[in-house]
Amino acid sequence: MVLCPPFKWASKGGFNLTTPVRERDDSVQRRETIRFPDIVPDTSKLESTALNGNASHFKKSITLPVEPGGSSKKSSYMSTQSGYSNLRDSDSEYADERKSSTGRKTVSDLVQTDPEKRERRKRGIIAPQPPLESGRFLNDLNYEKFAKDEKSAQQIKKAIMANDFLKNIMDEDRLLAVVDAMIPQEFPAGSLMIREGESGSHLFVSAFGQFEVLKGGQVVKNFGPGEAFGELAILYKAKRFASIRCITDAKVWTLERRVFQKIMVRSGRQEQEDNIRFLSSVPLLQGIHAIELAKIAEFLKREFFSAGTVVVRQGDRGDKFYIIRGGTVVVTKREEDGGEIRVGTLRRGEYFGEQALLHQDRRLASVTALPPGVECLTLERGPFTELLGNLDELKNIRHADPRPSQQKKISVVKSEYEYVELKDLEIIGTMGVGGFGRVELVQYKRNPSLTFALKCLKKVDMVQQQQQEHAFNEKNIMMTCNSRFICRLYRTFKDNKYIYFLMEPVLGGDVWTILQKQRYFPENISRFMAACVVEAFQYLHSKDIIYRDLKPENLMLDKQGYIKLVDFGFAKRLTSNSKTWTFAGTPEYVAPEIVLNKGHDRAVDCWALGVFVHELLVGKPPFRAAGGDHMKTYTLILRGIDAVAFHPRVPKSAQMLIRKLCRAVPAERLGYLKNGIADIKSHKWFLGFDWESLREGKLKAPLVQPIANDLDLSNFEKYPKDKLPPDETSGWDINF
Repeated sequence: MVLCPPFKWASKGGFNLTTPVRERDDSVQRRETIRFPDIVPDTSKLESTALNGNASHFKKSITLPVEPGGSSKKSSYMSTQSGYSNLRDSDSEYADERKSSTGRKTVSDLVQTDPEKRERRKRGIIAPQPPLESGRFLNDLNYEKFAKDEKSAQQIKKAIMANDFLKNIMDEDRLLAVVDAMIPQEFPAGSLMIREGESGSHLFVSAFGQFEVLKGGQVVKNFGPGEAFGELAILYKAKRFASIRCITDAKVWTLERRVFQKIMVRSGRQEQEDNIRFLSSVPLLQGIHAIELAKIAEFLKREFFSAGTVVVRQGDRGDKFYIIRGGTVVVTKREEDGGEIRVGTLRRGEYFGEQALLHQDRRLASVTALPPGVECLTLERGPFTELLGNLDELKNIRHADPRPSQQKKISVVKSEYEYVELKDLEIIGTMGVGGFGRVELVQYKRNPSLTFALKCLKKVDMVQQQQQEHAFNEKNIMMTCNSRFICRLYRTFKDNKYIYFLMEPVLGGDVWTILQKQRYFPENISRFMAACVVEAFQYLHSKDIIYRDLKPENLMLDKQGYIKLVDFGFAKRLTSNSKTWTFAGTPEYVAPEIVLNKGHDRAVDCWALGVFVHELLVGKPPFRAAGGDHMKTYTLILRGIDAVAFHPRVPKSAQMLIRKLCRAVPAERLGYLKNGIADIKSHKWFLGFDWESLREGKLKAPLVQPIANDLDLSNFEKYPKDKLPPDETSGWDINF
């Protein structure tokens, strides 16, 4: 075993970080977790964001190149992940995707796709907080509108609906709002309207003029009016990978990210309020508390029926309830002599088929859509009762506004190592490096048998990247956790150069690195790893914590082969029956409600678990576009799990589990239903699994990494030396 030489304590405070460099393998690169500063400050809540480690290769959240000569390996402790998309022999079904990416590209493809991002890891993303996150109310969701002639409005609509991603997140109301909110901007001939390498915050639609796309100074495409581009920037701060120059005098329509967020949050909240109002008008649902009605509203789906379509037919068995959102239907009844009489008509806000929520019975009449068609909100009895139970049970639920004394108490786990001081630690070697610092394996000099992982984050870099709140968020959440399946945080330190997290040392390496070596895991290993994550999620959800960044890069193996979650930068405390609107997660793992800005809760962890199981069994997530294109990845996510062709080695029971975890409607996901995580544990794929022995640490792990002793760094790369950062003495870290 080769150990890095001990580091010396600098006279001015802080570590002199020097380490020998191991030759790096450029063939495999990680996916990184990246965070962006909040545009709208939040003084009441600490929105979670991961404390980025290296800025280089992890699950695609956005990938930055590694410094020449640096290692491609990042520590999971450091929240570093980058995109990796290695085409293997067993993955020939993805070859066509890879080939197609070299064909004809749109302007959006050129501006938003990093040509260097292939073969890298996935990285996490967290966007600025939308207005609702910062404690403001409805007035904050107002935005200015710009009057347009009909020709301009139609041009914008056509361009948006021709864009694969944008058309998937629009309904009629949102589309009209986006068109109204776009403002004009004019550019003289020869000017650069988008510059390669800079970060963007606007969506564009070209109105008139001629444009050219440049990459590395070379023209790669020309285009004219009616083209939408730059859409990734309205989700989060995104680097532009091409420049756009005006060949002639030109005009574009623009939409800024914060305005788009307001539109999405406002329309989502308005839709929910409308749905609850519709439900509350149904006599059958009278007496159900508003909180339960909000849960029922989560199950409502929009369905459109063209004119002449028979929505329900007399005599058929019914299991679906309908509320008319728009249009008109005619109700007819067949008589004994075979004739049909018209009973009446129903319009917006009226409903039919409500008895289907009670029992499966024959329809007593037929309902047919009248011109020009009808849009209904539908509710199926099956998912409804699985999540919420029957109507009588719902009517008996009582909700009282909790008093402060009744709120769930947040207790910090008392650390058994409070006596450990920074000056008593000696560095043995480096476990990982990142954009904000590094993780060192350290030894307690007064008792050499004690070792820790010490995450050292450069204060000056954190201030420059506005990551201070995120550091506190990670500290506050991790200090409340004490689980076998979560890496412990014992205490924190600070000096003029760094803040420090004294953590449990997990020396088996991260799951992503092992997965890349083995290509995929057999079913028994995948099941065991997934079970560890299930236990971690059950623990976190019981404490009202959502994780939001599950992926192999954020999981490490201990000496027993048990999995531990190690990165809590994206985690957030979220009370029951509430949602958060911030875009947070890793592109291949984010749930559709995050992409759609509909507000999300713990259901996103259930979705991510399904993606995780797929990646363990196949070697890659089910939603990944060729070339690391985030927008195409989000489009695949919105198409859903039913469009995914499973690899033959994924057993049927695992396919069923993945499909149930990755349901498009959050309320229908396994793990979110009325029995919670227990439904996942009782699924057929886990049949016979000994959950009790796992919780007690008695179950033998199927994959155990070799760890010679508590000083063994053989499961980690070696890293180059680091320069000592300048002092940062603003005092933001006074409570660290």
